[in-house]
Amino acid sequence: MEKILIVEDEEKLARFLELELEHEGYEVSKALDGREGLALFKASSFDLILLDIMLPALNGIEVLRRIRQESDLPIILLTARDAVVDKVSGLDRGADDYITKPFAIEELLARIRVALRKNQSKNNAVNHILEIGRLSLNSSSREVKVDNQVVELTRKEFDLLEFLLQNKNIVMERTTLLDRIWGFDFVGETNSVDVYVRYLRSKLEEPYGLNLIKTVRGVGYVIRDEE
Repeated sequence: MEKILIVEDEEKLARFLELELEHEGYEVSKALDGREGLALFKASSFDLILLDIMLPALNGIEVLRRIRQESDLPIILLTARDAVVDKVSGLDRGADDYITKPFAIEELLARIRVALRKNQSKNNAVNHILEIGRLSLNSSSREVKVDNQVVELTRKEFDLLEFLLQNKNIVMERTTLLDRIWGFDFVGETNSVDVYVRYLRSKLEEPYGLNLIKTVRGVGYVIRDEE
């Protein structure tokens, strides 16, 4: 569940946003002034912050500046209709987006979804995560998950799956897979690729009802999105 921090001094608006976001499935915390918002940010981890600019104790631009010294998590500013200078200052200091009061909740929810998707894509690139359907592979930690459950693979199984994912939608010949995964000097059974594909299917597809690795008769294998 994604966590959102609301920093907004208008109590009715803060409560309204809290209820709407919880209804959408987010976990929500809220603060009614800048210092409390900064303290909550430091005390917990969040996926996104909704930050009002006109705040007591510590204004939103200063809160934004301090957060950006420690984190690049998505921040959407809540601004007054004519606060052009504040909008520009906020964007210059690293805000991801802003929305002008009064706003339609549907628009805010859409902006939140966009910001979260962008951040997830950025994190995936940094962490070298390959994803397809319900399966994810982290090249850095060498961890494979289906439905967020870790699936234990041997080194060769992992390497084969990673190479197929890196070449998604491209048919890989058996000889290419042998060369890249087992090495040019590999001495062994020529059906090793077929054997390890069966291993992957038994661990990833059969238990979870997936159908990712396709056999291309007489050629080799390819990973495509589930149909």
